[in-house]
Amino acid sequence: MSKQDQPAASTTAVSNAEPVDTSHDKIEQLHTLTSRIANELERSRIAQYTELLNRPWKLIWLNLLSGTARGVGIAIGFTFFAATIIYVLQVLGALNLPIVGDYIADIVRIVQRQLDMNTY
Repeated sequence: MSKQDQPAASTTAVSNAEPVDTSHDKIEQLHTLTSRIANELERSRIAQYTELLNRPWKLIWLNLLSGTARGVGIAIGFTFFAATIIYVLQVLGALNLPIVGDYIADIVRIVQRQLDMNTY
């Protein structure tokens, strides 16, 4: 063998050890990346958002409807919360605890005074 043949043999040994990216592998990577981007866009629902931007009356209607539902939900939630607080105060008032009973009696007096002063 000549000296020119020996480096060629060592180069092929090195190139066999490293994986060579073929065009098929690059296309597969590109396909995987494109699929991932498409899934992310679909998950972010960008199409529905742009559709809403192009149809302002639908956007206004959805915002009006969601605002009304949120307001009704807050009103119902506050009603249940206030009813629970009033119920707990009634139970505590029925126990005739000295400190709590006096506090509740003061609240009742203040409310009664306000009702007597403001006649509608």
